[in-house]
Amino acid sequence: MVISKESIKYSLRNLKMSRSRSLLTILSIFVGISAIFIFVSFGWGLYDYVDEFTTVSSINKVIIQPKGVGAPGLDDTFALTESDLRAVKKVAGVYDVTGSSFDIAEIQYKTFKRYVFIMSYDPKKPLMWDISNIGLLKGKELGNKDKGKVILGYNFQLDDKIFPKGLEVNDNFDLNDEKVKVVGFMEAVGNPQDDSNIYVSQEFFDELYPEREGGYGWVIAEVEVEKIDKVVEDIEKALRKNKDQEKGQEDFFVQSFEEMIETFSEALNIIIGFVILIALISVIVSAVNTANTMITSVIERIKEIGIIKSIGAKNSEILKIFLFESSFLGFISGVIGIIVGYGVTLLAGRILENLGWGFLSPHYHWVLFVGCILFATFTGAISGAIPAWKASKTNVVDALRYE
Repeated sequence: MVISKESIKYSLRNLKMSRSRSLLTILSIFVGISAIFIFVSFGWGLYDYVDEFTTVSSINKVIIQPKGVGAPGLDDTFALTESDLRAVKKVAGVYDVTGSSFDIAEIQYKTFKRYVFIMSYDPKKPLMWDISNIGLLKGKELGNKDKGKVILGYNFQLDDKIFPKGLEVNDNFDLNDEKVKVVGFMEAVGNPQDDSNIYVSQEFFDELYPEREGGYGWVIAEVEVEKIDKVVEDIEKALRKNKDQEKGQEDFFVQSFEEMIETFSEALNIIIGFVILIALISVIVSAVNTANTMITSVIERIKEIGIIKSIGAKNSEILKIFLFESSFLGFISGVIGIIVGYGVTLLAGRILENLGWGFLSPHYHWVLFVGCILFATFTGAISGAIPAWKASKTNVVDALRYE
């Protein structure tokens, strides 16, 4: 359906003459388009972050966690033991297994005291790094018997993050009233909690927390990926037998790392979908407002329509004029919407990155830009379809008599 240049000029002139109403219509639509752009770009960014964890080195990992209250591994009412590790190790299809313990640590540097998470790992079996998708940024790895030495999360080296002045390799500070030395820093994870962790060898952790010795908050197993579902089932059976527990009464749960990512992705789908639904409701309200604008425009121009038809304009030409006007309003709304949305996400992304939430970064793709503009244009066209059709069916005689 092609519209003539004269009709386009006529439509644009009418929109300009009713600029106040046109601007209000554009405002109502672009707010909804901006909201959709913002939510989709940040949601897309979150999916990118999740995809980064699904690497070749992580898909063959199984995580066993004890049940409990609060953050996994911090409730020592339930724990996985050395006996549990041995039971898992004996399962067919398990290549390697290691444990990790967590707790809250009190740290002090000069006169400044803070509380952070501390995690242990076996330097000989650093499977934890495979699932966390981070590596050592600088410094050196811990040795198995390294005591009094720690690796710090990314934020420790930054000023005004953990301490007023960032730490360096070979700096010393107090950990649970014991002097420790910094031997390295991890790469950035992208959130303040993980980037503020302290990592120590399992042997040193047991020394710091003797009451938790032999208890693990996580057990990570490297398994045969081709039979991972069967291996997970066999691990559950082995642990139930080792703990003398019935099925359904376990104080632990077993998941492949891929399953954990899928569970998170499903929850993310629901959240993003719900938020976008709210934005779509805003667009629907805007569409109703656009339809109302076009109906008013038709009523105000009935006599004008009659004159145009009396000099030879066909019904299809009248239809095109009003459809073009509503589509054009939608198009302009879409362009403004993505400009505003891009500006908001760019600013919000930088603020979040400065706050340490780097993983909450927007994703920009040409499909998002074009899609928002096309959606806004289509919304405008649909909103003006009925008023345009009614305008095209206007009777010439009745229109010329209209006052």
